[in-house]
Amino acid sequence: MFVHIRTLTLRHMTTILTVFTHAGGAGKTSIAGNIAHEFAQRGQHVLLIDGDPQSNLTTNMGVQDAELHETLFDVLSGDAPLPAPRHVHGFDLIPAVIDLAEVEPSIPGRVGGILALRDALQKESGRWDTVIIDSPPSLGQLAAACALAADALVVPIMTRSKGLNALRGLNRVMPQYHRLRPDLHVAAYVPTMCKSNRKEDSELLGIVREDLPHVTSPIVERGAVWNGAAEKGLPVTVFAPRSKEAEEIRKITSDLVEFLQRNAPERGER
Repeated sequence: MFVHIRTLTLRHMTTILTVFTHAGGAGKTSIAGNIAHEFAQRGQHVLLIDGDPQSNLTTNMGVQDAELHETLFDVLSGDAPLPAPRHVHGFDLIPAVIDLAEVEPSIPGRVGGILALRDALQKESGRWDTVIIDSPPSLGQLAAACALAADALVVPIMTRSKGLNALRGLNRVMPQYHRLRPDLHVAAYVPTMCKSNRKEDSELLGIVREDLPHVTSPIVERGAVWNGAAEKGLPVTVFAPRSKEAEEIRKITSDLVEFLQRNAPERGER
C-alpha cells in the first residue's frame, strides 16, 4: 500500500525538493534517483535534475552521452531557460557532466546568480508535479544554488559520527540560505548506511529520531543491489523490485509524502 501523492500539487504548482548534504557517501544520489522513479510510478510527472558535476546520478540512470548544453550550465551562467530534458524510466532528466563544475566561480559574480535555478524553475511552474534536485556534496555556490531552488530539502544522514558532523555543516549554512529564502526548510531526514548489528549505528539512529523532526525509515547498508542497479543504469525498484532495498525506497517515499502533506497547510498556496 502507498499514499497517493497527487494531493501534493497545490493549484498546479510544482513541489521542488533538493537532496542535500555536504558529506560524501551518504547515499544522496541514490536517494534522489530512486525516489524520483518511485514518485513517477505513483502517477506524478517528475523532473530529476543532476546538479552534481560528478554526474553519478546521470550515469546511474543509464545516460552515458550527456553534453554540456543539456545541463544546468547555461541556466547558472547566463539566465537561460531550463534545457530540454531527456525522458528516462518514466520521468524527465536534466543530466550533468564534469564540465558543469566550471560554472561555480561565475555564480557569485552575477546579480541574482545564486537564484538563477530557482527563477528558471518558477518559469516552468506547473509543468511537473515534482522536481527533485541532486546537489553536489559540498557547501559551495553550486550546492547553494541547488538548495535555494527548492521548497524543501531532503537530508540523508549516515548513522556514523560523520553523519552528525554533516548536520553541523547544514546548521551553519541554513541561516545564510534563509536570508534569501526564509521559507526553505527540511522536509525529511533520511538515515542511511545503517547496520542493525552495530551498536554505534543503533545509538546514533536513536539520537536522530529523538532530536530531529520528520525522520524517515532508514536505509540499511547493503551494497549488492544498489551497486548492481547503478551498473545497469536502472532504478532499484526496476532492477530488483522485490528486494529489501526496493521496499526501503517505497517506504521512504511514503514517509516523505506524509511529511510534505502534513506541512502543506503551513506553506500555504505559494
